[in-house]
Amino acid sequence: MNDETSGKASLRRELLAARAPLTSQNIEDAAAALASSALELPELAGARTVAAYVSVGREPGTRALLDTLRARGVRVLLPVLLPDNDLDWAAYEGPEHLVRAGRGLREPDGVRLGPAAVLDADAVLLPGLAVDGRGMRLGRGGGSYDRVLARLSAAGAHPALVVLLYGNEVVARVPEEPHDHPVDAVVTPAGARRFTEKPGSPGSPKAS
Repeated sequence: MNDETSGKASLRRELLAARAPLTSQNIEDAAAALASSALELPELAGARTVAAYVSVGREPGTRALLDTLRARGVRVLLPVLLPDNDLDWAAYEGPEHLVRAGRGLREPDGVRLGPAAVLDADAVLLPGLAVDGRGMRLGRGGGSYDRVLARLSAAGAHPALVVLLYGNEVVARVPEEPHDHPVDAVVTPAGARRFTEKPGSPGSPKAS
């Protein structure tokens, strides 16, 4: 294990320990604020298709955001974990169409659209544990989203990449490895912060 990999493992343990005391009320309150903050980003507010995910456990809550996007007429794609850890996708049709899956996940019960469906997304919401001021994201280490990002890159697709976090998870530095890819923005309950300017986003606020 190299120093960067070891540093990631140590930071993951620290951040997961910080999430452990969160109550269901803490998570619910943060989820409502996250939904409001996320729509401050023009890339999400104006998106026609968003690839997202269903939060579980003490992850920053996504369900309020999923329902808000869907109510606005946005096509929301949710991941379906494949046996090799790659991700298939299916459309979100409401909470009643989410079913239990392996590893404690919730997945849509609709038609599978194939791993390449993510290429249609105007924005991709990425799970994570931290992000730093360069936009480098610390994931959970499973590698599924590394495959998604590689697929997007290989196809020349450039959706807005957005990570949802708690405020304390915006850190000074995330250990970086050669395959890591920066995100464009982070959303916390306190607001949205952009790391890059996206083409075609007039009037977009700069990161602060």
